[in-house]
Amino acid sequence: MPFLRHRKGSDTSRSQNSDSYHDKREKSKRNGDDESKTKGDEQRNRKWSCLDSCCWFIGCVCLAWWLLLFLYNAMPASLPQYVTEAITGPLPDPPGLKLWKEGLRAKHPIVFVPGIVTGGLELWEGHQCAEGLFRKRLWGGTFGELYKRPLCWIEHMSLDNETGLDPSGIRVRPVSGLVAADYFAPGYFVWAVLIANLARIGYEEKTMYMAAYDWRLSFQNTEVRDQTLSRIKSNIELMVITNGGKKVVVIPHSMGVLYFLHFMKWVEAPAPMGGGGGSDWCAKHIKAVMNIGGPFLGVPKAVAGLFSIEAKDIAVARALAPGVLNKDMFGLQTLQHIMRMTRTWDSTMSMIPKGGDTIWGGLDWSPEGGYNCNAKKLKNNDTFTAAQNENGDFSSTKNVNYGRLISFGKDVAEAHSSEFERTDFRGAVKGSNLANKTRCDVWTEYYEMGVGGVKAAADYKIYTAGSILDLLHFVAPKLMARGGEQFSYGIADNLDDPKYNHYKYWSNPLETKLPNAPGMEIYSMYGVGVPTERAYVYKLTPTSECYIPFQIDSSADGGIEDSCLKGGVFSVNGDETVPVLSAGFMSAKGWRGKTRFNPSGIHTFIREYDHAPPANLLEGRGTQSGAHVDIMGNFALIEDILRVAAGATGEDLGGDRVYSDIFKWSEKIDLQL
Repeated sequence: MPFLRHRKGSDTSRSQNSDSYHDKREKSKRNGDDESKTKGDEQRNRKWSCLDSCCWFIGCVCLAWWLLLFLYNAMPASLPQYVTEAITGPLPDPPGLKLWKEGLRAKHPIVFVPGIVTGGLELWEGHQCAEGLFRKRLWGGTFGELYKRPLCWIEHMSLDNETGLDPSGIRVRPVSGLVAADYFAPGYFVWAVLIANLARIGYEEKTMYMAAYDWRLSFQNTEVRDQTLSRIKSNIELMVITNGGKKVVVIPHSMGVLYFLHFMKWVEAPAPMGGGGGSDWCAKHIKAVMNIGGPFLGVPKAVAGLFSIEAKDIAVARALAPGVLNKDMFGLQTLQHIMRMTRTWDSTMSMIPKGGDTIWGGLDWSPEGGYNCNAKKLKNNDTFTAAQNENGDFSSTKNVNYGRLISFGKDVAEAHSSEFERTDFRGAVKGSNLANKTRCDVWTEYYEMGVGGVKAAADYKIYTAGSILDLLHFVAPKLMARGGEQFSYGIADNLDDPKYNHYKYWSNPLETKLPNAPGMEIYSMYGVGVPTERAYVYKLTPTSECYIPFQIDSSADGGIEDSCLKGGVFSVNGDETVPVLSAGFMSAKGWRGKTRFNPSGIHTFIREYDHAPPANLLEGRGTQSGAHVDIMGNFALIEDILRVAAGATGEDLGGDRVYSDIFKWSEKIDLQL
């Protein structure tokens, strides 16, 4: 019995322990459930973070992109045209198809000369950071390496700051063939539309040649390093021979216009400086030169680019988000890196305005004085009324003095020159450095100007085309020293002076003669009706450790909707990049008839294309655009080129076609002819 009692007690104890164990487990489970519930509540109640939003946004963009890409590749090729025609009506035939139906066929070989930045560049030798990029495009295409390794990309796209040639251990060379500049980036055509239309009337690669060159180099250095000018000469000679003696039609675009102007003098000049072709080479080999958007007399945009690495769009971005482009917030020094790189590209100096105050105007006058920035709207809106000035022109804005390329302050830009004092900056002591260069990621010549130099430049207040060269020599002496050996910007007094046989004058139409080729034709073809940068209002940038001291004052506006001054930029008629004055003056006056610049009387024609934006998104960049690059898809321009290539002359096209005031403005310029 004691034993039984003991067992019974033991069982009772075990039962109690078991109950206690189960109670603990249930309690633990309840606690766990409570904790899980609490965590779940916390997760549900957790606020949506910025990172979550960014991830979702990127995911949605990627998903939408891949979906659109899939639909684009899966849909029938005719669907976009079907949709467009359903909305806008039947589309006109492309120029090539239209002229093919008229019976036009390929006749004269074609030579394309691309402009600045539109030609592809590829790597042939580089530093360690560029491993795996052999013969990959550094410029053009997808620009993938710019995003993956930006500093390495800048290093390889820069030239030597002393010689203007390759840095040690780096070789970047132009892409060859039609693919060099048919597309600038995927989907963004340059020459592709024109090439496709030429193909429709029978052209193929053996009758078309892309004269690709390294657009970063000075024109003469493309021959020194790559023998590019010699290659162009040989290819043109070969095309003439293999096409039954038919002369070539040359089509330069943008800076390519200046490059080919240089070529025409180089090919005539005796070796070793020139190509040794003789004075009749152009007459034997060239039927016509059809210049598209040619900056014959330079562009004010080049001044802003060299002075502060800005244009209108950059100035706006710099004002809205200074930390992205300047040192102040993130320390990126984006503008400084870009300035260091582009200031090694000697070609940019070819587009500094030429002719000084004689061409571009002075302190209180300019050829375009009285231009109405509302003219395009007036033409398209018959109900608009405005006052007429004494010349009968509509005007609703102040008379703008475009001769002042740079003004420090809006009040200075608008006042008469007698109302303010200027302190000459030439010879000013530049003073101490702006910053300790060892603490800056990138060097620019501004770091050696000092506070005194910056103040002296601003105190001069106004710079015209005549004084802008002195300003650039003051703020960028090394850059301009190289440029002075390669380019010139004046007006020749006597073109028979032997000094003008030097290559640095060959790309300036005011300091050189056209070839002795009376049967050749020269066309100036450019867009009009697009606001184009002509002059700038500047201000000093707040001092910081590593900075560019000058900045376009994007707050400077004219005060009314149709003012020519917006965002610190005075606009005039042009193609968005090249003002009408630069693109048209030489054909309107400088080369018109027999002049000292055109002694053989080469026929010149002006063909302007009035800008009309695309009617809807389905039209892409439009078929009537007058913008600097988009004009390459303009049907009217393409038709003119195809007709000349098939044998037509300028008279067959109808002679001049002008929408702007280029002839009136040209008459205001007092140039000895």
